[in-house]
Amino acid sequence: MGFALVAVAVLALLAAVHRYVWRRFVGDTTKAGSPLRRAGTVAAYVLPLLSVGALVSGRTGAPFWLQQVLAWPGYLWLAALLYLTLALLAGELVRPLLRRLLARRAAAFPEEAAREPEAVSAEPAPAAHTSALTTAAPPTPAPPAATPAAAPSRRLFVARAVGGAAAVAGLGTTGYGAYGVLRGPRVKRVTVPLARLPRSAHGFRIAVVSDIHLGPVLGRAHTQRIVDTVNRTQPDLIAVVGDLVDGSVADLGRAAEPLARLRSRHGAFFVTGNHEYYSGAAEWVDHVRELGLHPLENARVEIDGFDLAGVNDIAGESEGQGPDFGRALGDRDRHRAAVLMAHQPVVIDEAVEHGVDLQLSGHTHGGQLWPGNYIAELSNPTVAGLERYGDTQLYVTRGAGAWGPPVRVGAPSDITVVELASRRA
Repeated sequence: MGFALVAVAVLALLAAVHRYVWRRFVGDTTKAGSPLRRAGTVAAYVLPLLSVGALVSGRTGAPFWLQQVLAWPGYLWLAALLYLTLALLAGELVRPLLRRLLARRAAAFPEEAAREPEAVSAEPAPAAHTSALTTAAPPTPAPPAATPAAAPSRRLFVARAVGGAAAVAGLGTTGYGAYGVLRGPRVKRVTVPLARLPRSAHGFRIAVVSDIHLGPVLGRAHTQRIVDTVNRTQPDLIAVVGDLVDGSVADLGRAAEPLARLRSRHGAFFVTGNHEYYSGAAEWVDHVRELGLHPLENARVEIDGFDLAGVNDIAGESEGQGPDFGRALGDRDRHRAAVLMAHQPVVIDEAVEHGVDLQLSGHTHGGQLWPGNYIAELSNPTVAGLERYGDTQLYVTRGAGAWGPPVRVGAPSDITVVELASRRA
C-alpha cells in the first residue's frame, strides 16, 4: 500500500512538471493548431512514456533489446527534464524584469510600440468622408503600402526569449553531462597515511573502482575504457567496490569480459553492491571469479604489510547474505593495518568498531546530478572524498559510471588511486 502511494505521488509530480514544461516551451510560445504546437504536445506525451518504460522494463523482465531501445531516450529525457525545469524556474525570476524593461522601452519609443499586434487594428481603416462639393472623379489609386512583418507582442517575445534561453541552458547542461560519462572516468589520486602501515608498504597503490553500472546504456566499450584507464595507472592492487552491473549475466556477461584484462601486482578484488542483488548476485560473483577477479564475500586476505577485507552489501540481508564484519575481521591481528572494501559508506560505524584503518566505498555517485548531492548527504555520512571517523578513515569514490541517465553534473566520474603512506617512512 505504501509503495503504491509513493508511486502515485511520483507519477502525479511528473505529470505536473511535464504540464509546466509544456506550457512554458509550447503553450506560451506557439499558436494554437500550429505544427510546432502539435509536435510539442506529442513530445509531452511520448517522452514521459519512454522514461517510465526505461525505468520499469528491466524490473518487468522485458527483452534486453527492448530495454536498450527505451533506455537511451527515456533516461536522457529524465536528466533533460530536470535541467530544463531548473532553467525555467530561474527564468521565472527574469520574466517580470524583462517585461518591465520592454514596457519602459515602449514608453520611450511609442512609434515602435505602435507596430505591435495589440496596437494594430485588424480591421481596414474606414474611408475618409468626401465633401459633396468634390468632383466625383475616380481617385488615383495609391501604390500599395509595404506591410511590415508583425512584431511579436511583448508577452510572446518574453516567453520565447526565456524559453529559448532555458532550452539552451537545460539541453546544454545535459549534453555536457552525457559527454563526461561517455568520455570515461578521469584518474584521481589521494594519499592516505595509516598509523599501523609498516615502512615496507609505504607507497602501496590501490586503484579504487566503483559503480560501473553496466546495463542497457553502458556496455562493453565502457568497460574497456575503464580497464584501459586502470591499467595505465599501474596499481599494486585493484579494488572493485560494487555496483558493477544492472542486469543479468546472460544479458551483460559479454559487456563485462574486458575485466579479465585488468592488471596489477596483487590482483583485482571485488565486493558486491546493492545493484548486484537486483541482478543475480550469486551468478555475478561466480562470473567475476571466472574473469580473474577475487570476490571477498565477508572475507579477508593478507597483503604485504596490511590486511584487505571485504564485506557483502547490506542489500544482501534480504537473501541472508548481508555484511558479516565478525567473519571478515573478527579474528585478525589488530597490530596490522586493515583496509576494508564495503560498497556503502553507511557501514562506517561497524568499520570503526572493528578497528579498520581505511574503508573504501562508492554507492553515492557524488550525487551524480546536481543538486542530487544535497539529497545524498541526507543518507550517507560522506558523499565523496576522504573523511575521518575516530581512528578510521573513509574514502568514497564518485564511481566510474552512472545509474539511470548516462549524465553527470557537478559530480564527474573517477577512478581513484589511493596511495598508502606509512608514518614510519
